[in-house]
Amino acid sequence: MKFYTKIVAALAITSSAAFADGHATQVPFALDWKFEGPSAPYFAAIDNGHFEGKGLSVEITAGSGSLDAIPKVATGAFPIGFADINSLIRFLDQNPGAPVTAVMMVYDKPPFAVIGRASLGVSEPADLQGKVLGAPPPDGAWAQFPIFAAENSLDMGAITVEPVGFPTREPMLAEGNVAAITGFSFSSYLNLVRLGVPEDDITTLLMADYGLDLYGNAVIVNTEFAEANPDVVKGFLEAVAMGWKDAIADPASVMPSLIERNPAADSALEQRRLELAIDANVLTDKVASSGMGTIDADRMAAAIEQIKLVYEFQNAPDASLYFTDAYLPEGGFAVK
Repeated sequence: MKFYTKIVAALAITSSAAFADGHATQVPFALDWKFEGPSAPYFAAIDNGHFEGKGLSVEITAGSGSLDAIPKVATGAFPIGFADINSLIRFLDQNPGAPVTAVMMVYDKPPFAVIGRASLGVSEPADLQGKVLGAPPPDGAWAQFPIFAAENSLDMGAITVEPVGFPTREPMLAEGNVAAITGFSFSSYLNLVRLGVPEDDITTLLMADYGLDLYGNAVIVNTEFAEANPDVVKGFLEAVAMGWKDAIADPASVMPSLIERNPAADSALEQRRLELAIDANVLTDKVASSGMGTIDADRMAAAIEQIKLVYEFQNAPDASLYFTDAYLPEGGFAVK
């Protein structure tokens, strides 16, 4: 905790001083993944002046998986990040007192999925038995796969799990070396299309459609930084919501912000990836009617019970440790 406090105190002094003298507050932001379509709203929030309007100067760093940002934020290396809340729940159980929590839900319906090929015999969950499943160990979807298996009465012993790297995951499925993979629905699907796999041969089993009550990725903060800088966090979240609102209204309009940071990206493909994320994961019926960012207490309780099916908590789970709406407006942000 001394290590956390020392870094966070330094961040607090820097941001408070910057805010007081009228200069923009520097806020490093750790993403979960590389710069693809679903990260465009954050860059749009920079380019469209939403962060600047809150007195913030934000630098965004790519990540290497859904778990990646959690220790970065917990140690104070980054004050704010983007990560899978289910992985955060396990991290906090294993690291009691770590100063990190979620403050804004973004993927109201998680993109955790099993992606297979019909030509390799995968059309429904039961088809995975007797097959080889490629799964990157740090993958957020793989972390939830045992829950998916339990909810669908799958025999884990009948599934051969092959650890694979993120760069080789989709190529292995495209080449038929595995029959299915775990991943985010919008990422793996379009990666396979780009590799030449016919779309009618791709089976996407979205775990949320097969019994999972879990939430997905959320904005997370270092709690000591947030307590010292509540206005910074509130302004950051509002700017993020404005970036998503821009993307939802016109996905094509935010693509230049992404391509500026990732010139090698295919703009049309990344726009489609963003649209898939918006339609399936971000703009759910709940978000469209009630606002973005908040969670439902009953659903979170059900999600914790599902996590218990495959994970033995070392400490009594406490939903208040995993998410707070203290930095959100009542009801969340209207994004449509």
